[in-house]
Amino acid sequence: MSKVYVFLADGFEEVEGLTAVDMLRRAKVDLTTVSIMGRKEVTGRSNITVLADCLYEEVTSFEDGNMLVLPGGMPGTTNLMQHPGVRKVVTSFAKEGKLVGAICAAPMVLEDLGLLQGKKATCYPACEENLKSAILTGAPVTVDGNLITSRGVGTAIPFALELISVLMGGEMAKKIASDIVYE
Repeated sequence: MSKVYVFLADGFEEVEGLTAVDMLRRAKVDLTTVSIMGRKEVTGRSNITVLADCLYEEVTSFEDGNMLVLPGGMPGTTNLMQHPGVRKVVTSFAKEGKLVGAICAAPMVLEDLGLLQGKKATCYPACEENLKSAILTGAPVTVDGNLITSRGVGTAIPFALELISVLMGGEMAKKIASDIVYE
């Protein structure tokens, strides 16, 4: 069984974060949303407040996880990048070969941690100049090894489907795409 953690921070891009959560849960993935804000209520960039499943401080270990997901948005990405715990867990997952997904501005977290050196990646166009060590593809979604990156709100569904495909196989991704009438 796959276990996924999605980090939520004030200023996250709601469509990116919640599309991944919704679609992974449709695929019956064991998924936990984790607030890094010290409170379960997290307010996104469009002023939509969501209730996270738990606080970062309540997770005793992320060892059972197969994947981390980092939504973009500002200042959500900055909040993720500045959180010592997120930095530690993302670095650990990446170095252990576990899956890390980042969309929109969030690939900048991977860059800041030195994880994109020589890796293919994509991100929000205005953030491309910040991914100096990556090989930018400009594709809607890019997978390089255990890193899955995507461009933004408009690519949230393909990103979520790729997360499902990498975790559970292409057939499950096709099933979810069909279920939501994604053509």
